Amino acid sequence: MARPIAHDETLRRRLLDTAASLIARDGAASVSLRTIAATAGTSTTAVYSLFGGKAELLTAVLDDGFASFAASQQEAAAGGLEALGRAYRTWALEHPILYGLMFAGPLAGQVPCQPTLAAAEPSIMPLFSAVAAALPGAADHEIASMVGVVWGQVHGLVSLELAGAPAAGWTWDEAYDAAIRKLGRSLGR
Repeated sequence: MARPIAHDETLRRRLLDTAASLIARDGAASVSLRTIAATAGTSTTAVYSLFGGKAELLTAVLDDGFASFAASQQEAAAGGLEALGRAYRTWALEHPILYGLMFAGPLAGQVPCQPTLAAAEPSIMPLFSAVAAALPGAADHEIASMVGVVWGQVHGLVSLELAGAPAAGWTWDEAYDAAIRKLGRSLGR
């Protein structure tokens, strides 16, 4: 009896990276598992064996992105709100394909997949902790509201920068630094 082919973490990683790149370039609906597998130098059998199918592969791409993003946020958490904001931008600029897939939503309408809560939730928890520390005694709904304000500001600036929008007379570094400082001051930091 033949031995089953073992698919290792290296192949899994290559499939995740290949899928993210091809989908960012061509759209999820246009990219087949056969194309992803061929580009990654393997067969569709490997994709099915490692992930189960296209929706599961794309969910794994999103979960992988959120895990990486969460790790960067957790690493920056000790530095407080401004460090989290800078880590957000740094991660996004270093991973523009994943950032786009995670937050721009090109997958949602094309393939039934979304990140799992277990993967996505840890990425926002450091921000909740930083805002709670900056607003001692604040009610949960006030903290959640301020998290939305901070995240919206940071996410908006990073998304504009990645989209190639002009920085309105500043460099993106200057615009981002000014926004982060202002957010920190508004929270008494």
